[in-house]
Amino acid sequence: MSGNTFGHTFCVTNFGESHGPAIGCVIDGCPPGMALSEADIQVELDRRKPGTSRHVTQRQESDRIELLSGLFEGRTTGTSIGFVIRNEDQRSRDYGNLANSFRPGHADYTYWQKYGIRDYRGGGRSSARETAVRVAAAAIAKKWLNQKYGIVVRGYMSQLGPIEVPFKSWDGVNQNPFFVADPAYVAQLEEFMDKLRKSGDSVGAQITTVASGVPVGWGEPVYDKLDADLAYNMMNINAVKGVEIGAGFAAVSQRGTEHSDEMSPQGFLSNNAGGVLGGISSGQDVVVHVAVKPTSSIRTARESIDKEIRTASPGTYTLGDVIDGKFKTLYVGRADKNLKQELQQRVGQAPRFKYQEFSDAKSAYDKQCELFHFLRPRGNTQHPSAPGTKDWKCPECGT
Repeated sequence: MSGNTFGHTFCVTNFGESHGPAIGCVIDGCPPGMALSEADIQVELDRRKPGTSRHVTQRQESDRIELLSGLFEGRTTGTSIGFVIRNEDQRSRDYGNLANSFRPGHADYTYWQKYGIRDYRGGGRSSARETAVRVAAAAIAKKWLNQKYGIVVRGYMSQLGPIEVPFKSWDGVNQNPFFVADPAYVAQLEEFMDKLRKSGDSVGAQITTVASGVPVGWGEPVYDKLDADLAYNMMNINAVKGVEIGAGFAAVSQRGTEHSDEMSPQGFLSNNAGGVLGGISSGQDVVVHVAVKPTSSIRTARESIDKEIRTASPGTYTLGDVIDGKFKTLYVGRADKNLKQELQQRVGQAPRFKYQEFSDAKSAYDKQCELFHFLRPRGNTQHPSAPGTKDWKCPECGT
């Protein structure tokens, strides 16, 4: 499994699973001489950590960071910075019923199809637990960007389901459970969430991130544009399904006279471009909006299938609460603009299928057998059985 590293100059590689002993990260390329302590990182982790309100996952984790390398006498040395965050509230036994079935909306099915094996305990590597490491790594990048360029990166929730929350002030964003920029909306949001939770359902959200003080000239056209890099980075965050820069999709209904940002000797008169023109930073605030999908961990029973492509018993397939984490708000680390990733090449692809594709049970059984023989070298030892009293033979081995 590749794809655990991004960046070239400021290079971040993370590791760990939701229910493993720890998650962690190695950062290469952090400049030497910057004052850094665990407290600098902990303040960001405390904002993200679970269990801080009734509206987020109730998993109890202290998320205490342990810096292991790359520091001497309180300053970065220029060598690799390594850290771990211990997992403390793993309840793996709660996931035993998911060992052979797939939770709708989660990555269970695709991980199993791609790798032939999956960690079903809370999603393993695909869990949003992994985002804690991103927050910690971005805290380091964020401090360096501020000291070097004066850049300030902040974020807030701008929409929860149908409720839009206009920006009013940065004051108080970190003092309310929804991280909204107008505390007057908190009571309405709490009422909405309490009703939603009682109904056993979930809802999506929009997060807006603003980077102020970005110098003019960042971005490398045409394939390494600043907004392209930002979109790449944001879409790598768990549960993000859409990214907008500036006006984003609202530009579809705007006229040219409205969308184009006019200029005066005092500067730009608007910021529909979101601080990026032609893929290059303009010196304005860089504004990014992301759409976070509704969490799939809900209490309402959902239809699914198991590994043998049989309809699984309806179940909740859930352990989380209505909205996971802190909406992944503040980890836009722009320490490395050049985010490139090699496409992973696989030799011998697993058979691709959906159980709905088969018009009869015999065809579905034959495909199960084909999949079994593909996965057998990886440890799958239980040959599928013909349903009921059917006297079907495996087309692969004749058993």
